[in-house]
Amino acid sequence: MNKAITIQKSLIIFGLPMFIIALMVILAKSSMFVNNPNEISIGITFDLLLTVPLVYFLLIRNTKIPKTTVVPFLIVGLVTCTLILPTENQYYLNLFKTWGFPILELSILSFVIYNVRKGIKRYKLNKTESFDFFTTLKNTCDEILPKIAVFPVVTEIAVFYYGFLYWRIRKLKENEFSYHRDTGTISLLIAIIFIVAIETVVFHVLLSKWSSIAAWILTFLSIYSGVQLFGFLKSMYKRPISIENDQLFLRYGIMAETTIKLEDIDSIEITSKDIEFNKETRKLSFLGELESHNIVIRLKEENTLSGLYGRKRKYKNLAFHIDKKNEFKDRIKNALKQVI
Repeated sequence: MNKAITIQKSLIIFGLPMFIIALMVILAKSSMFVNNPNEISIGITFDLLLTVPLVYFLLIRNTKIPKTTVVPFLIVGLVTCTLILPTENQYYLNLFKTWGFPILELSILSFVIYNVRKGIKRYKLNKTESFDFFTTLKNTCDEILPKIAVFPVVTEIAVFYYGFLYWRIRKLKENEFSYHRDTGTISLLIAIIFIVAIETVVFHVLLSKWSSIAAWILTFLSIYSGVQLFGFLKSMYKRPISIENDQLFLRYGIMAETTIKLEDIDSIEITSKDIEFNKETRKLSFLGELESHNIVIRLKEENTLSGLYGRKRKYKNLAFHIDKKNEFKDRIKNALKQVI
């Protein structure tokens, strides 16, 4: 019964705005529009850009659906309006594109920043675990953004934050461990960035002889890739592996992470031997077998490993590298004794 009510409510919430959009499309193709294009185009524009988002907002205001999900309906209305209205009847639409949409984007960004600051203040009041910007950002966006938009937004903001804003040296606490110093991962990523930079210049010159547009598109994509790699690289310095509150927080920059309850650990082994990786046995590093490991943790129950852009993978055994492997193993064993 409750399930039927939920489905019916969802149909109303999402169906009514889509019904209005469909009506506007039909109206734009009708003879009425042909006879009165100027007046009706104004009505269609305001209905798609204002009425549809407003109706949707009123329908979700007392639900747990994030209020920011209004934005996708606004974008759908914007795209629909662009497609169905003749160019000469898009005056108010162009005004919104020029002034309204940039203001909306800034407002959403400001809203995210405001909520992240609130998360930071909550951490300072209750220091139950070490502050981690990426986790705080993810939790904040999870509350205010549609699920499909959370990880793309979080990843882009985190890349910029770790790559260009967070320059302060991160001093490790007693319960924190680094994992990048004794591997060649940092050197590999730096080398890739340099290769991307050199190849970008070469290909830009060659492509510009054929098409300047194609050359600049490739250059933009290459610069974007370089920025991403730089953000990934720096995040490895800023997000250490930690043991706190009877939990093990395994992180590999912003590229991968998982949280393990200490009581779920079956065994921990110091080993660099090759092991067979499958659906049950995985590596923490996003580079997979390209990066060596020196620790293997085996769990009693299956757990979840989160990767880039929210990709989820199940595992029961996890291999990774830790710089101070013996100290790490001893601390885990001591923590396990206290838990048991």
